[in-house]
Amino acid sequence: MSADLVQDSWTRIDTWLSEHAPRTLATLLPPAEIEEIAAAQEELGVTFPPDLVSSLLRHNGALEGPAAFRFSTGDRLLGLGGLLGDTGFMRAVDQGPDGEDEDYWLHEYVKFGSYDSTSDGLLVDCRTGRVSFGAVGRFFDETGTRFGNADSLGGYLAELADTLGRGQEAGVVTFNGRLLWETPRPARPKLGADGPLPAPDEQLPELELSFSPTDVLHVSHLDGHEELGALIAVLPYERVAEAARKQLRRLAVETGLNDYPEVRAALDAQEQGLPAPRPDQADPFVLRLRSVLAQADTGRVATHRWAAERMALGIWGSPYRSVCESAELRSHFTPDWRADLHEDLGSPPLPPIPDDRFWGTLRNPAIDSSWYAAQYAPDQD
Repeated sequence: MSADLVQDSWTRIDTWLSEHAPRTLATLLPPAEIEEIAAAQEELGVTFPPDLVSSLLRHNGALEGPAAFRFSTGDRLLGLGGLLGDTGFMRAVDQGPDGEDEDYWLHEYVKFGSYDSTSDGLLVDCRTGRVSFGAVGRFFDETGTRFGNADSLGGYLAELADTLGRGQEAGVVTFNGRLLWETPRPARPKLGADGPLPAPDEQLPELELSFSPTDVLHVSHLDGHEELGALIAVLPYERVAEAARKQLRRLAVETGLNDYPEVRAALDAQEQGLPAPRPDQADPFVLRLRSVLAQADTGRVATHRWAAERMALGIWGSPYRSVCESAELRSHFTPDWRADLHEDLGSPPLPPIPDDRFWGTLRNPAIDSSWYAAQYAPDQD
């Protein structure tokens, strides 16, 4: 039976989470009561497919937050409260003079997964008597509802359990006990190191050189790195600077920039504490990066342009900004970027995922957290 498939699939998912992402498993809520499920169906005026009932009898949704259980689409599992709220909201959306559009939203659609930050999410078709009864679709605000995900929620959950077992090749990433979903990365071309160094008078794009190691980093750059961002914000300056050097080298190797002798020499000098190249458009190191910009623009390979710009930032700029931007760009190349960054920071215990109060009470002169500090000024009197 399909309801049995739901329970079997949840058992597989829970077991996998227990081993690989226990913090995400802890966000899955206990079962709903059968009476609550019946009341929800009555309130919505629909009959839930047996698979949805079976799923609610296993987990009545997932808690919100960075560790929340989410499907590969990024949608958080909804309990009855969220299901009623999100479905009710979609019913209230103006859908034109006829009131309903099968490709947008029908009265009998019920949302069971929410993207949270938008109205997008997963849904089941609750139109009884139709072949599509119980089918899983996804609503996207800009294009409407599309089916084809699975014929049943049991099938959808079984496919999810299979996907978890395939690991990184299927976009499954874990870090600090959390399940994360990332798009599998295609192989990216590396830069070739066989080209001659351009002449100073050659027509090339100019490289931004106005960086300074004393530049202040805005806290928003760290906020996206979650607990790693909090760690960077509280570690000693030299530890962050060392991590920035290591991240820059990793980025150079992954993009092929490290194969250029001018880039390799600049990174070697930085690691040895020697003076940096001159921030001059005619310097050999800068000329090499400018040639990379030209190649990137010709081949329309944005990551190569970004890598060259990060090299300049890493040599002359703030290590706080450099470590963040190198890690962010490395996320385009490897799913292990979080683990690599944690290792480069010395693998200390990770702090909790920061909230606004954390940033508001942060006292690091290299990081601008003034907006958050203003919000919490009354608390400090």
